[in-house]
Amino acid sequence: MKFVLAPDSFKESLTAKEVADAMEIGIKRVLPDAKCIKVPMADGGEGTVQSLVDGTNGTLYEVEVTGPIGNKVKARYGILGDNETAVIEMAEASGIHYVQGEERNPMLTTTFGTGEVIKAALDKGIKKILIGIGGSATNDGGIGMLQALGGRFLDKEGNEIAFGGGSLDKLDKIDLSNFDERIKDIELEVACDVSNPLTGENGASAIFGPQKGATPEMVKILDENLEHFAKIVKDQVGKDFANEKGAGAAGGLGFALITFCQGCLKPGIDIVIKYSNLEEKMKDASYVITGEGCIDNQTKFGKTPYGVAQIAKKFDIPVIAISGKLGEGYKELYNYGFDALLSILPGIMTLDNALSSGKENIENTVEDIVRLLNL
Repeated sequence: MKFVLAPDSFKESLTAKEVADAMEIGIKRVLPDAKCIKVPMADGGEGTVQSLVDGTNGTLYEVEVTGPIGNKVKARYGILGDNETAVIEMAEASGIHYVQGEERNPMLTTTFGTGEVIKAALDKGIKKILIGIGGSATNDGGIGMLQALGGRFLDKEGNEIAFGGGSLDKLDKIDLSNFDERIKDIELEVACDVSNPLTGENGASAIFGPQKGATPEMVKILDENLEHFAKIVKDQVGKDFANEKGAGAAGGLGFALITFCQGCLKPGIDIVIKYSNLEEKMKDASYVITGEGCIDNQTKFGKTPYGVAQIAKKFDIPVIAISGKLGEGYKELYNYGFDALLSILPGIMTLDNALSSGKENIENTVEDIVRLLNL
């Protein structure tokens, strides 16, 4: 038998690679000679760097960069096994987890550190960049990222405007004379699972601003400031992507990546499937086992197990998904390419116990599954 093991991470418990390793142990207890192809997965969000590095025998790097509120943070990025593709999560540098409670203020937070990570990757001589842009603390239109790459955003006095979405109204001139030329020579794919435009009632500020600490008054200012930024870009750079789907992602970072870096926005799971070579590895498999921490009726909206199941359907391969929790509406997934859905929990337990015993529970659950398949 050939098993393709393509799980996401079980957050706060195990990385995707650790989940796949535990699945393999469960299988080998029953079928020592079974072929197990491990393909750690992610959907473009947290864990994407780790999964693609693990899945391609790549290398992890760590660099000290500017955090969203100006302090220094350590951000990881990866170079895939081909030695020419970098994978970055913007949240590693500019994520909301760096800003606690009352400190959250998208008028002030910056994407500068994300630009510093991109620059570090360019310094490695890569030809492609994959960047996931979920989990941001920012609403600066991506200007911070562009400043780190050499762009200058000046006020009427010719001074660089301050960090944060609250300063965009001061922008008078864009100077790209020192912008990093290497950006033009690379392929940039952006993992983005939202379709919001830059501004308006469905834009970056209105939809995502409040969760980053914006009051209703701030939302109005931030939206007007992004509109001003887009107008300056249109007038001086000659590009108008403010209404492009995903332009409002990560507080407008999507807009900056499309406009200044020739970025192409794609669903995160599609990017991971492509670079993990999942489809090729899945051919002639007997079974596919996937999973993540929680599976419910939201899984069908581009989450990892759903993406894996769609590839398996192409080859008519049975798909088994395991999860710490089977949430509301999970049975809907039987209409979306899943053949069996199981929780790994052996009984009632605290969340702490469930997280700490994840490896053991996955091993035992997969062993039980394979014993049933082997009858």
